[in-house]
Amino acid sequence: MSSQANSEPILRIPPWLRVKLPTDKGFACTSHLLKDLRLNTVCQSARCPNTWECFSKSVATFLILGRECTRNCAFCNINPGAPQPVDSDEPTRVAEASVRLGLKHIVITSVTRDDLPDGGAEHFAESIRQVRARLPHCTVEVLIPDFRGDAAALRTVLDARPDVLNHNVETAARLYPDIRPQADYGQSLELLRRTVRYAAETGANIPAKSGLMVGLGETDEEIRHTIRDLAEAGCTMITVGQYMRPSLQHPPVRHYMPPEDFDALADYGRSLGVPKMFCAPLVRSSYHAAELAGK
Repeated sequence: MSSQANSEPILRIPPWLRVKLPTDKGFACTSHLLKDLRLNTVCQSARCPNTWECFSKSVATFLILGRECTRNCAFCNINPGAPQPVDSDEPTRVAEASVRLGLKHIVITSVTRDDLPDGGAEHFAESIRQVRARLPHCTVEVLIPDFRGDAAALRTVLDARPDVLNHNVETAARLYPDIRPQADYGQSLELLRRTVRYAAETGANIPAKSGLMVGLGETDEEIRHTIRDLAEAGCTMITVGQYMRPSLQHPPVRHYMPPEDFDALADYGRSLGVPKMFCAPLVRSSYHAAELAGK
């Protein structure tokens, strides 16, 4: 894929995607804190364009279970490879960082750990419990992998009562063989449906959230079809953002969607009954997550 990607013309980044770097000292303080506590963030590992803004506001999405992923999704900048042993003390350090940053809403995500029997579900649950013990008024959002469709692993996370359960489909179903070859679109939708059923059966207030990127070669109808699938699965929060190529070894951007088209997608999702649609070029699944969760 890399040789093909390198041979294709590179689209110029439009002005609405050029990020102005802030000078707020909060960025350096957040960065130093995370280094001090030996914590990873998806902000840095995935080269998120919003890292400067979020760190300057003492906001971060914690990346647990290491920095190496057992999968190799084409769009992602996190390194694939043999993962390190699970750090049992990591949930405690996540809670400590949340206290020091004074967070009101925390997002916890992970690399995919297909090497673990439960995919890391218990580590997610313990992270939720540790944050709750230290910051009982802090809402906790988890952005989880698919756990290879393991319903018991998903229930382990849900039983810890996160305030938001997020799992991204990332792209249209047709593109999965090229963009997410080790994942399954239908399996991801079923995970979201199970979350909605769990909430209904237990009375837990755990909304299902998902998101996708545009610009990987999908059609307009495929974008809308994906939003319809997520609405039918019961998602009440959907994010849509622009794919931005992390390096020349990643798939090229096929199209830059203008801001007004993102607005139209938000209106479309709301017309399907999805109350919280967050669609804009720089939107990522955890960007402004606190506002989307009502904090």
